Amino acid sequence: MNLRPISDHIILKPADKETVTSSGIIIPDTVEKEKPEQAEVLAVGPGKMLENGQRQAMEVAVGQKVMFKKWSPDEVEIDHQKYLIIKSEDVIAIVE
Repeated sequence: MNLRPISDHIILKPADKETVTSSGIIIPDTVEKEKPEQAEVLAVGPGKMLENGQRQAMEVAVGQKVMFKKWSPDEVEIDHQKYLIIKSEDVIAIVE
């Protein structure tokens, strides 16, 4: 299934949070109770429609890593893969 965002929405792939302790124990991201705050951009919409009929340009592009407000994303699962969908205004930084 293909996802294509509309308006100023962005589809994200959550960053893996698997960590390894100093003794070599792997702690998978399923143990984490916190929602992710960083993800990779998979798709961006065409931009928000302004009152003058033009579209606002999107500030992020496919492939970039972004940080966003903790509780802003909507989570969806398609074909056993989790995705996050946010509005462009919820992006707070681009990770370089």
